[in-house]
Amino acid sequence: MVGGVMAAKVTGAQSLIMSLEAAGVEVVFGLPGGAILPTYDPLLDAKRLRHILVRHEQGAGHAASGYAHATGKVGVCIATSGPGATNLITAIADAQMDSIPMVVITGQVGSNFIGTDAFQEADIVGMTMPVTKHNILVKSADDIPLAIKQAFHIASTGRPGVVLVDVTKDAQQSETEFEWPEELNLPGYRVPGRPNAKQIREAVELLVHAKRPVFLLGGGVLRSRASDEVRALVEAANAPFVTTLMARGALPDSHPQHLGMPGMHGDVAAVASLQRSDLIIALGARFDDRVTGRLDTFAPGAKVVHADIDPAEISKNRVADVPIVGDAADVARALHSELNERLAEDDQRDYEAWWQLMRSLRENYPLGWTATADGYTAPQHVISRISAISGPESIFVAGVGQHQMWSSQFIDFEEPYSWINSGGLGTMGYSLPAAMGAKVGQPGKVVWSIDGDGCFQMTNQELATCVLNDIPVKVAVINNSSLGMVRQWQNLFYDQRFSNTDLNTGHGTRRIPDFVKLAEAYGAVGLRCERDEDIDRTINEAMAINDRPVVVDFQVSADAMVWPMVPAGVSNDEIQIAQGMTPEWEREI
Repeated sequence: MVGGVMAAKVTGAQSLIMSLEAAGVEVVFGLPGGAILPTYDPLLDAKRLRHILVRHEQGAGHAASGYAHATGKVGVCIATSGPGATNLITAIADAQMDSIPMVVITGQVGSNFIGTDAFQEADIVGMTMPVTKHNILVKSADDIPLAIKQAFHIASTGRPGVVLVDVTKDAQQSETEFEWPEELNLPGYRVPGRPNAKQIREAVELLVHAKRPVFLLGGGVLRSRASDEVRALVEAANAPFVTTLMARGALPDSHPQHLGMPGMHGDVAAVASLQRSDLIIALGARFDDRVTGRLDTFAPGAKVVHADIDPAEISKNRVADVPIVGDAADVARALHSELNERLAEDDQRDYEAWWQLMRSLRENYPLGWTATADGYTAPQHVISRISAISGPESIFVAGVGQHQMWSSQFIDFEEPYSWINSGGLGTMGYSLPAAMGAKVGQPGKVVWSIDGDGCFQMTNQELATCVLNDIPVKVAVINNSSLGMVRQWQNLFYDQRFSNTDLNTGHGTRRIPDFVKLAEAYGAVGLRCERDEDIDRTINEAMAINDRPVVVDFQVSADAMVWPMVPAGVSNDEIQIAQGMTPEWEREI
């Protein structure tokens, strides 16, 4: 017996399945093909492994991502060689950008065929090297258990990410003795330890002397399951905090210190807090371009404390005055402890003027919307009602575009892990399969896929997967009959020359496809809502259906735009609250 598992003579394919079970995997999303077929045979007999057959490999990758985000476990997907593997690349890059722990298993042609351009051969290890945390080519059955154990360790520790394990067909077919390794030997791979005590003291020193501090909370707070520790820290500091797109829900929106979301489509108060701060304490945030706007004008008067588990992120975009390498939970605990000690000695902080300015901005520039010029439903109204009726305990999964931004703005996030979206890569088609994975991981929660009519058409075949596997997600198609965000940019920056953005799915068009009929064809329930007075009734009808997926075609105005907005390449100081309108900064200051 090795590592609690009895050694046995098995095929490499059997060893692969046994390794997944030993790693604690419960669910695998995948699609079989020739090079992975040896593994699919013993998968049929697996007692502890649920396999969900998707309709496209990209769906398997996004489902594994949604599952990982919702549960905190490592998501797993599987595909064959060649096109099966390459179909996963978008999902791999997406998960890696958003620091999602994921293990991807692909079949590969026999080792003696590698490099010969054999049928369905593709160098998936070489292709994915830039978009994975690590990848492994396995050519011997004896190496499978160690490769799987390494993959799960690397994917889930440090900054989470994607590990690809490519297993040749002959390695799957060969006989081996299964032994689950007790130890890992990974020379060169180091997980950051406790944060440096000197840097913690320096950070607290800056905090107690700051006049205009603000906490910038990023997705790393959620990845490290650090919401409780971070909340205790910000409450002890009594300073404002903002949550990035990837951190929505990390702390409750209703928290009195919360100013909203910063960035290109962020709240005025949140954007202004960073621009006018004298100290930014960033926890698990990357200072990406969507948050900073024009980098050389971002937060010009602020010192920066930057804490991140990935040292490569610190000072990559904005130079940190105090760099802290460590897990967000560990850093928050250390800062909280040091701050308490310091305040017990002497507390001379005075944030009143700072809070007065922030409250004024929050009150004078709240998020909202106006009636649409064409009289059709405002999409913001639909999303706000889904939020109110479904409740904060639900999980909301967005695709990419206007509906994603409206969701981040008008859903009330009160609980962590209730918001899933494609942040870094911005992948159209993400929402439905990711919602499917989230529902599999959290079957007791209501899961809404809030999607656009353009995004939905990219992966809606996964409705079949949901129907056949009893995964009753709810899909709200925010149907403005166009590629909405592209159309918004054409409206603002291309003289309203709407080149190739009309999708003909909504009001007054040919409705190709008809989303209600499409849903019904897949065995789901299809609903349509075209009037404001029907919104609540339709949402409640969808909420009452729990035995199959529901698709609701919400027909909304194509003219609605996402505001506020910081146009690309300009300073955050130039944020617009509506077209041609900027905040009256002089009055506020």
